[in-house]
Amino acid sequence: MSSTPHFSREIGEIAPLVLMPGDPRRAEHIARNRLDGAQLVSDVRGIGTWTGTLDGVPVTVTASGMGVPSMSIYATELFSRHGVRRICRVGTCGAFSPRVHVRDVVIASAAHTDSSVATVAVPGVTLSLAPTFDMLAAAVAQARRGSDRAVHVGSVFTSDYFYHPRTDITPELSKLGTLAVEMEAAGLYAAAARNNAEALAVLTVSDHILDHSADLTATERETMFEDALEIAVAALLARE
Repeated sequence: MSSTPHFSREIGEIAPLVLMPGDPRRAEHIARNRLDGAQLVSDVRGIGTWTGTLDGVPVTVTASGMGVPSMSIYATELFSRHGVRRICRVGTCGAFSPRVHVRDVVIASAAHTDSSVATVAVPGVTLSLAPTFDMLAAAVAQARRGSDRAVHVGSVFTSDYFYHPRTDITPELSKLGTLAVEMEAAGLYAAAARNNAEALAVLTVSDHILDHSADLTATERETMFEDALEIAVAALLARE
């Protein structure tokens, strides 16, 4: 397999299992602190990509950037051109459910979206974008074994807007049981579906949209996700 526009094959190999935060700094933090023998294998456009092992299994860590378009580019290239079978997004989200709080963990069992990624594939059909069952089941099992933070399983809203022009969307979604808003899960789930691959999003709540709870700092966003990371690792290594 050759290089693609956003990943170089000249330095090293990308593993079939990928942990994917949005932030390149968070990707580097995970690689250096969680992978054994982490080696930089690509750095196209400043997006560092590291491959090492987790529990003896080859794993790559790289970033998706922000938003569905960026996630779609990276996930599609990884799935279709680099032999990746499974991606677990480890990111942040903004809660709007009254039962979810800052620093809680959300496992995204579905991703509603205002992005065209849900409608462009099949004319006249809005896709139900969901994760892979084995990954979801492993993540839930890991969460139930014990976590220092509350863990919620349910739908999230993947928005095309960070600063959304409408203020009525999140209260209505909350009434339907949606837990939080973020910007990448639907893009990942759609890319996995198109490529017959596997995916899951595990998210740390960085702020609360409705009660305006204090945001995580930039430093906390890089480091305060250990519980979510352990859940994501369990999902990534499920049945390996």
